[in-house]
Amino acid sequence: MSRKKEFVIEYDFQSSPQLLYQYLSTPSGLSEWFSDDVNFRGEQYTFFWGESEEYARVLSKKVNEKIRFQWINGEVDEEDYFFEFRIQLDEITKDVSLIITDFTDEDELDEAKLLWNSLISDLKQVLGST
Repeated sequence: MSRKKEFVIEYDFQSSPQLLYQYLSTPSGLSEWFSDDVNFRGEQYTFFWGESEEYARVLSKKVNEKIRFQWINGEVDEEDYFFEFRIQLDEITKDVSLIITDFTDEDELDEAKLLWNSLISDLKQVLGST
């Protein structure tokens, strides 16, 4: 099995870190842009896309700053990978950035970046942050 490659993408937002964090960490916020529906029980999230569902656990979080998820997929190397949303606030300019860290197979890197671009476009539309 090949190792997945880590990649990081940064997006600028016209939003407060507090509001943005709500859309990254709550089932209602995530279901607005990330998946069709989201359930949350304990530390486990269930994401629904059409007929399929995926499970993830929260590895770490810091309110209004970051949340890190790990897919629960039964693969032997699942603990090696995660996806993270990190909010960065420039103290001088007050610019807000969302930094996403994810992993994918090397030959799927372009598709993964396109998927995130599309998802973040949806998130910006929901937030009115074009």
